[in-house]
Amino acid sequence: MSKIRVYELAKKLSVSSKDLIDYLKELDVEISSHMSTLDDDLVDILEEAFSQTEASAIEDDDFDDLEEEKPKRKTTKKRNKKKVITVEETLTVAQLAEKLGVPAVDIIKKLMELGMMLNQNADLEFDTASLIAEEFDFKLELTKPEQDDEDLLLGEDRDDGAYERRAPVVTIMGHVDHGKTTLLDRIRHSHVASGEAGGITQHIGAYQVELSGNKITFLDTPGHEAFTSMRARGAQVTDIAILVVAANDGVMPQTIEAINHAKAANVPIIVAVNKIDATGANPDHVKQQLSEHGIIPEDWGGDTICVPVSALRGDGVDDLLEMINLVAEMQDLTAPVEGAAKGTVIEAKLDKARGSVATVLVEKGTLRVGDSLVAGTVFGRVRAMSDDKGETIKAAGPSTPVEILGLGDVPQAGDLFQVTSAEKIAREIAQRRLNKDREQLQKTTKVSLDDLFAQIQSADIKDLKLLIKADVQGSAEAIKQSLEKLSNEEVRVQAIHSGVGAISESDINLASASNAIIVGFNVRPDSIAKKAAEREKVDVRLYRVIYDAVDDIEKALKGMLEPVFREEVIGHAEVRTVFKVPKVGNIGGSYVIDGKILRSASARVLRDNVVIYEGELGSLKRFKDDVREVNAGFECGIGFEKFNDIKEGDVIEAYKMVQIEL
Repeated sequence: MSKIRVYELAKKLSVSSKDLIDYLKELDVEISSHMSTLDDDLVDILEEAFSQTEASAIEDDDFDDLEEEKPKRKTTKKRNKKKVITVEETLTVAQLAEKLGVPAVDIIKKLMELGMMLNQNADLEFDTASLIAEEFDFKLELTKPEQDDEDLLLGEDRDDGAYERRAPVVTIMGHVDHGKTTLLDRIRHSHVASGEAGGITQHIGAYQVELSGNKITFLDTPGHEAFTSMRARGAQVTDIAILVVAANDGVMPQTIEAINHAKAANVPIIVAVNKIDATGANPDHVKQQLSEHGIIPEDWGGDTICVPVSALRGDGVDDLLEMINLVAEMQDLTAPVEGAAKGTVIEAKLDKARGSVATVLVEKGTLRVGDSLVAGTVFGRVRAMSDDKGETIKAAGPSTPVEILGLGDVPQAGDLFQVTSAEKIAREIAQRRLNKDREQLQKTTKVSLDDLFAQIQSADIKDLKLLIKADVQGSAEAIKQSLEKLSNEEVRVQAIHSGVGAISESDINLASASNAIIVGFNVRPDSIAKKAAEREKVDVRLYRVIYDAVDDIEKALKGMLEPVFREEVIGHAEVRTVFKVPKVGNIGGSYVIDGKILRSASARVLRDNVVIYEGELGSLKRFKDDVREVNAGFECGIGFEKFNDIKEGDVIEAYKMVQIEL
């Protein structure tokens, strides 16, 4: 029992250290602090005096003269009245003071008496906090462990009613430019490919068609390897994979990736041998190549259905749809229609007028207007819902893709969503997930792509941090995945943040604090962000084609970045009104905000800081006269050669490419 300290004995006897010290002072025993050690004799005296079974005075003959002065024992009664407070296992001095309702300085004084020099932001162990709380007649108890997010959702994931047949979810997969979107275009009798940059699908879409009374849900995923993550996500939510292979091109690297994703998702594959009408088409050669990767056609003795089609002419498309219905019937796809809806976020974006807009695929249950839901770290209530044709609907069952409004923020493409019984539960789950995702970033020396290789060689940098902003979430995720794959032994590429919308001042501040390069895809920085980037010396790279971003980062990592031209913005003009000129088209009556607009310059049209069009000016006029340039503060008329959709509020950004001297 020797060497026991005052506070340790107090804890053992369930009394305060102050009571022990005061009692010892009554016995003329000097104790300096709570940290003082007690010998065995004093320990015996204190244990007898403060034991719960004996509340009477000490009967030792040596202390008879102090019996009348001995304090009455009230510790048991006092102990029963102690207020119980629940706390976390670790809390700060300030948090403890708030819990106890006392000034933080009083807590610090008590800690000093224990020989602990701490400030109000210092962390306290539970045992130390309990000891301090006892000094103020409080008792601390540990809070019960928080319920896990999945446990909370378990009670929300209800299956009410019987399972009913649902529409199959079909993913169109394959190599770039093999005709995936054109095939889907033929099926649903619309034109999507014409709206994509360069005819290449840059975003993921979900559409539902009805054939012979049976509904089929199609997911159109991009084919380039930069979109591997998006294609993989499509395979994870799909029931049938349509592998499109061009008869005149054969199996390509991205075709092999698509096969692997479909196999990993354990879904049946139907091969659509497209472009059978093209010059050099050889379907048998395609089948031979497929067999080398484990895809054996039925007519070769395998179990994979192969359908020759021509997406342009429509040949074989009906046969392909019949095969989809046949495979779907064999799978016997069912899902509960009633109960809380659950599914996957296919796409998400930020719309200035409507806020957060998410395209989701309902996998089970029924999603209704007014439902509260959580998707990743985002929660909200469904305010409005529309189908793939843009028509407003009130409810969506299994295998139905819908666009929803009402989420508090933009969710990540690929996030699972779950309807909850109350918005409070959704908010709590989202907040917990958000807290887990937060990271603290340290400020270091600024870095740019131009000097990246030199910094790597001098060992000044080991991580290349990127902040990615895009017009839609699917593109942001794809860029993130493809750039992070460029990591090598010398430097690691790390995307610290990805999101949608224009590049804002907060993005510049985050990049500055974390020494990151900003990569923008189809978005632009606003005027405040531009000034902040110049002030903070943050490198902002803007792209319209994802391959260019990948190439630039890859060249920078290898020290091969050799810029020849750089873009120089020379002015901005705001469209104040739109004039319709016969045989010419729409002309934007504009006011030059800053810089100047040159007739020979290239220009882009920005709507909510998102690039709508980029090309050459068709005309530049002051009143009725053609002019070469218009300076800031003057009005002018601006027309484009191949763009007619100018609207009030658009901003025209004029720029020129300046050759860099090497």
